[in-house]
Amino acid sequence: MLERLRLKHKLPGITDEIVATYGDNQIPLHHLGSTPLPSRESIVQILEILQEIIFPGYFGKKGLDSYSIKYHVGDSLESVYEMLFREIYRGIRHDCKLSESICSHCEDIAENQAINFLEKIPGIRYALASDVQAAYDGDPAAKGHDEIIFSYPCIFAIMVYRIAHDLHLQGIPLLPRIMTEFAHSKTGIDIHPGARIGKNFFVDHGTGVVIGETTEIGENVKLYQGVTLGALSFPKDEMGNVVRDKKRHPTIEDDVVIYAGATVLGGDTVIGRGSIIGGNVWLTHSVPPGTKVLIAEPQLIMAPMPQVLSI
Repeated sequence: MLERLRLKHKLPGITDEIVATYGDNQIPLHHLGSTPLPSRESIVQILEILQEIIFPGYFGKKGLDSYSIKYHVGDSLESVYEMLFREIYRGIRHDCKLSESICSHCEDIAENQAINFLEKIPGIRYALASDVQAAYDGDPAAKGHDEIIFSYPCIFAIMVYRIAHDLHLQGIPLLPRIMTEFAHSKTGIDIHPGARIGKNFFVDHGTGVVIGETTEIGENVKLYQGVTLGALSFPKDEMGNVVRDKKRHPTIEDDVVIYAGATVLGGDTVIGRGSIIGGNVWLTHSVPPGTKVLIAEPQLIMAPMPQVLSI
């Protein structure tokens, strides 16, 4: 078979053409130099270790008890600390203007930022406990907390979001978005790490849910599949460039339920406390607390099927 590869002599020329596209005039689809970017594979591994720390006994090592848990968590924490330090360093080193091959300034920042994040894990666990309870309370099909932790995609997506959100608040580049996009690829639930989400959050079924960067969600909120909390428009400056870091996505107050397929858009849109947004609703303006928003019932047309003669 290999003797048929008679056109292999063309490969050097193709190589030259590809390398020529790496010039400075191109939109940078490459990263060349001595400062490597964060590793997506390592970031996924960090999430896996954090999942073991947050839900010990469910994922990773089995058979833990009250005596072994401290040693297991301590060992896992040391591993994630070293990996997180390295990936944070790579993320901030990319934008550092200092010319040294190894930047001690970036190392100091990365070490402090890694410890600052790890100190937040108890708070993340408390928040996730409320999310698991919200899933149990909000889904009569749930047989118990074990089933929810093991199998509900929303718990994985929310766990990753809460981890990524704290890193986002610390100003860590690249890592938060890599984390949430990994969860998006696994679950179909797309939550930007910049969104602010309160306790007792539940996404039932979940596939197709989109929560934008500047969304604010209160406590005890329940979403169904296919819900979009998005931007209505993108303001531009006098040069025609998109203005970033503005409130573009809606605010959802406490105790709101949004049913499947609903779309809520706009940074000025506020869904008042205790409201219910029905399925397939398209909403671009605020509603007061305690409001039920439904679309008019569509007209159904029923007609007999035409008769088909058999031969």
